[in-house]
This record gives sequence, C-alpha cells and structure tokens, in this order.
Amino acid sequence: MGLFGTDGARGVANVELTAELALQIGLAAGSALGPGATVLVGRDTRLSGPLLEAAVSAGLASAGVEVLSCGLLPTPALAYLIRSFRAAAGVMISASHNPPQYNGIKLLAGHGGKWDAEWEREVEQRIGRREWKLAEPSAVGNLTSVAEEGLARYRDYLVSCFRGAVAPVHAVVDLAYGAAVATVVPVLEALGVRVEAICDLPRGRWINQECGATHPERLSRAVVERGADVGFAFDGDADRLIAVDEKGRVVDGDAILYALARGWAERGELNPSEVVATVMSNFGLEQALKALGIRLWRTPVGDRWVAQAMRERGAAIGGEQSGHIILHPWGETGDGLITALALLREMARAHASLAALTAGFEPFPQVLRNVKIPARYRDWEAIPGLKELAAAAQAALGEAGRVFIRRSGTEPVLRIMVEGRDAETIEQWADRLAAVVDEALESASARP
Repeated sequence: MGLFGTDGARGVANVELTAELALQIGLAAGSALGPGATVLVGRDTRLSGPLLEAAVSAGLASAGVEVLSCGLLPTPALAYLIRSFRAAAGVMISASHNPPQYNGIKLLAGHGGKWDAEWEREVEQRIGRREWKLAEPSAVGNLTSVAEEGLARYRDYLVSCFRGAVAPVHAVVDLAYGAAVATVVPVLEALGVRVEAICDLPRGRWINQECGATHPERLSRAVVERGADVGFAFDGDADRLIAVDEKGRVVDGDAILYALARGWAERGELNPSEVVATVMSNFGLEQALKALGIRLWRTPVGDRWVAQAMRERGAAIGGEQSGHIILHPWGETGDGLITALALLREMARAHASLAALTAGFEPFPQVLRNVKIPARYRDWEAIPGLKELAAAAQAALGEAGRVFIRRSGTEPVLRIMVEGRDAETIEQWADRLAAVVDEALESASARP
C-alpha cells in the first residue's frame, strides 16, 4: 500500500487523510498491539488535528486499547511521555513542516522512536485486508485526558536536565504557530533565558506559513532588529530546529551538528568519535569534522535511519541538515527544544557565541530544487533523460561535487540536490535537471 512514508502517513486533510482512514489506522494499530495496551495520542495546532485525533482514538479504543489523550504538544514531548507513562506506543497527529492543509499520522514505539518498518507494514496490510478485531463491549478502551500532567512532566524533565547549565542569553524564538507554543517559552524562561517570541499563537491556519524552521529569514531579521544573542526557529511539531547566530546568519542542522560535536570532542565526551547524518548533509560538514578527527557516518534520508544507525553504532550525536537533531544523552528522537538547550549549554561551557561555535565549518555551495511530480513516478530514474543528465552532471563536478535525486517521502515532489565548489555551476546543473523533469511531465500530459 505504501501508506507510511519517511515520516508517517501524510496527505491533504479530509481529502487524502480522512477521518475514515484515521479510524482504520487506529483499529489496525490497536489490533497489532493487542487489547489492554496503553497508547498516547497527541497533535499539533492544525485545524484538522482534533478531527483526526478523535478518529484515531476511537479506532484504538474500539480495539481494546487504553488511550491517553495528550492534546496539543510537540512530537518529542509525546515521545518522552510514552516512556514516562510506560505506554506501549504513541500516535502523533502532525504533518511536521508541511503547509496547513496537510496532516499526518506518526506511529511511535515504546522507546519513543518511530515504529519499525515491519510494524508499519503490518498496519498497512491489516488496513488493506480490513483485518482488525473489535473488542467486546465490556473490554473497549478508555479515553483519558493527561494533557496538563503530560506537559508538566515534559517541561519539568527538560528543566531538570539543563538547570544551571545554559547561557542566560537574550533569545528570539519563532514558534511557527505550531506545537512549540506549548513548551518553548516556559522552559527557556525557567532556565533564565530572556525570551522574545514571534509566531507564538496556536493558529493552525498559519502553521509553517512564511515562518519557523522552513523560513528562518523572518527570525534572522528579528534577531538583528532586537539585538538578540541567538535565535531559534521550530517547525510545526517542534522536532526540528534551525538556529540564527547573533549576526543574523542561519545555522542549519549541519552547522548545529558541527558545533555540538566539536565541543563534545574537545572535552573528550564524544565516544565513539563520530557523527551520524544523511546523504543530504553538506560535504563541507564531512571535511570540517574530519579535520577534528571525527568521522561522519551517512544514512539514507529520514531521521528513522539516523536513529537506527546511532543505536547500532553507539553514536551520541546525529541528525539531518533540515534540523532534525538526535542527542542520545536526552532521548532517541529529534527534539528542537533539546537541541536549542544543548546549543545554549555549549555556549555557556565555551563562553562563546553561536557564531564562534560554528567557526571552522564552511559548507560547499548547495542547491535544492523541488519539482512537483505525479504519484505514478515512484522511480525517478524512469523519467526520460533524467538519469543520463544526472550522470553527466556528476562526471562534470567530479569528486568535489555531488548530485543526489530522490522522491520526497512526505510531499509529491522530486528533490534535486546539486553540490560543488562553484555556486554558478551547480545552479546551472540544478536548473537543467529540473527542466528535464518539467519537460518530461509536460510531454506525458500532452499525450492522448
């Protein structure tokens, strides 16, 4: 079926991701877990969140699962609470960084990370076969709200982890009108940070719109205009973080990985001496870490694969260029607020600004083109002329450049990434590759 992509089941709410499908996911997941299991359910601020939350919860309870409703909270908060409440699993209703009309359903395992692909396939197969079992009337699951208690537990946990350790700076935070509104400001203020917030209302109609981690330019302006020391931009479900230094320069996931790995390595705390990132991370990160004696281990795109490699290799730091950062001292899933706190901790320990912490990392010029494509193009190599042109581009760039093409696991787009030493050259290759895709689609649509 291919229901679950790299980050859960996603689609336009009430069109592709309907209440009926959400109910079926709840029934199938509940049947896979078994009667009597406890599952936490949370959501971000999207308008369709309560609708889908109710449907998923109904499905779980119909299968005999005890449902603890967490209401509005970040995905990483739900991941923590699964362990805190000793639950079997969690369900997060969110489309993360996607626009407001989208929503998604993420299944989280008992350890707080994503369900294994095998478990997701079982849910898909159960839905395809309509294979689920309704509990007896006397054994249906309860639906209990733990929203206030859950948020308090998560906030208290973060404050206890970083009390007395973060720099008491002036920070501007962009909450993207998303789930971060429930946690970021209270935690930072409790730790002595002077906070100014923008896009800080729970307005699902505006989530991720020209703000947050996918649009850090708004935060960059705010940091400079307000004379702040640092800025932090979150995405819709607050599992991503993009930072801004005191000069207004964007610090992406690669730069964050470098800053943290550098500090930990200098103090002998990075063991093994390696960082896990994806194939999308900049080649400049690999070179900068190598100069520090740190190995970069690459995985396929998706924080699921980063988390898996970190567990297998015993790595403490991993993440994606997009801002999904996993720090094993504090959890097994990306957490934008923990990442921000870890950066503030590093600034305090090094007595340095964020700009100073990232000095030494010089990214290669990198261009990313997102081209909308129909669902039938599952294999980008089937697009006429694209594979051949990609090979020609790679040959021209040589060892000092990269061409990487993949279909998005969360949106109907083809992502074309070109990286190299010369910005003009990679722009030209990216434009040519995108044009080949557009021409192939136009030609296909013109056929009778």
